[in-house]
Amino acid sequence: MTREAHLALEVGAQLGEGPVWVERDQALWFTDIKRKKVHRYDPESGDHRSWDTPEQIGFIFPAKSGGYIVGLQSGLHRFDPKKGKFKLLVAVEPGSPDNRLNDGVVDPKGRLWFGTMDDSEKSKTGAYYCFHRGKLTRTNVTSIAITNGPAVSPDGTILYWVDTLRGTISACEIWGDGQLGPSQLVVRIDPREGHPDGPTVDREGAIWISLYSGSEARRYSPAGELLERVRFPVSNITKIAFGGRDLNTAFATTAQHLLSPEKLLMEPLAGSLFAFQVSVSGIPTPPIAD
Repeated sequence: MTREAHLALEVGAQLGEGPVWVERDQALWFTDIKRKKVHRYDPESGDHRSWDTPEQIGFIFPAKSGGYIVGLQSGLHRFDPKKGKFKLLVAVEPGSPDNRLNDGVVDPKGRLWFGTMDDSEKSKTGAYYCFHRGKLTRTNVTSIAITNGPAVSPDGTILYWVDTLRGTISACEIWGDGQLGPSQLVVRIDPREGHPDGPTVDREGAIWISLYSGSEARRYSPAGELLERVRFPVSNITKIAFGGRDLNTAFATTAQHLLSPEKLLMEPLAGSLFAFQVSVSGIPTPPIAD
């Protein structure tokens, strides 16, 4: 089945990323990595606000103790929207200044899983981490140039992670100590069709993957069967988040990043936020247990 996405918010993001529906706020939050911004969008009222960030920002999630935790280039920071202030919680890879934090997910136990990557998108210096109650753990999934995701199964037992340059989506068991079991390939995407970017999982456990340079998002079964496609009027789709009161609206961030001036003229909506309705709703994002 194929459907079409529609424009939700024209925002002109250089590299839109990290959309998350915050239940307690009833709004969608997302980032623009390259322009160093956090965005908040209320689809019911149309209200849109943004904040400048001191460094490149990959993701934002609500914290159980209040406020938000964001992934800036230097590490995890606490963010207070009322004051617009950022406070470092834990440095990540301080010895790798060319790396940055890219994407993340919160599992049902409130653990934050996220990846780092080479900012030039070439060297295999990225890895996945787990942050839980103040403790940062480096997982055994390492040596990746562009990490994306991860995403977590509805029961919190399986973690899906993306190696964008290899075009792969892999799965592994989540172990109790913040480590991961052996990885198994789920999907490999031909680079001529696009590059797998941010994944997310719906209520049935299907994996939604955004395709950079592919103009679409795809829904796969946990076994890797292609179930559905959604087409976009722009090339670079970065990540999907389920939102709205019933979590049956999918919001998708997109990017202008790496588009030529000629391509930008052909895609005036590149970098905008898009939306489409889904027949299977998403899963609420729990706050980080900080």
